[in-house]
Amino acid sequence: MNDRIKEGDTSPVKTDDLLVIVTPTYAWRIPRLVKNWLRQTEFPGAKQAWFVMTCGGEIGNAAKYNHALCREKQPAYMGTAQIVMPENYIAMFNAPQAEEARQIIAKAEPDIDRAISAIAADQVFPVPRNNLYDRFMSGPVNPIFYSFFVKAKALPDRLRPVCQALPNQQHYHSKQPACLGRRLHPLHGVYLPLSCGGH
Repeated sequence: MNDRIKEGDTSPVKTDDLLVIVTPTYAWRIPRLVKNWLRQTEFPGAKQAWFVMTCGGEIGNAAKYNHALCREKQPAYMGTAQIVMPENYIAMFNAPQAEEARQIIAKAEPDIDRAISAIAADQVFPVPRNNLYDRFMSGPVNPIFYSFFVKAKALPDRLRPVCQALPNQQHYHSKQPACLGRRLHPLHGVYLPLSCGGH
């Protein structure tokens, strides 16, 4: 899906009866670019669709919007599963350290196994939590969050040499860990002066 979205490829995707859509959570729903690609792409063999959403905390009321997308696309909606994984949206949140990340992943294993079992048994996922907070976050907060925090702009040309020069390892600041690889988030630390030339 990632490669097709990047290439703008919306040609039909041949599947069997079962369609499993695994996607991260952006602002308590599936990412808009994923939603738009799914809308524009035909899945001629799909009769049932399950959504598996990874998140750093919760997916809000994403199930409502996934269900609506299935009504639009025709496959039967088989539910939405929430899989809590280590937070990686470093523009706003702190990413966990390695040990904490391992614990989060280990805790997610039973949820992953339950999702796999439900799909294998052709069963609907259990209905996720849907309280006032969830409806608020996926509803009115989603467009506000997108307007201010979710950007998909290309990396400026002047930063490309910086990214290419960065080693693929973690660098630790005295107060805040920053995981920088060859892809540099344009909002993370770029405006800060370097303490010495070797950094």
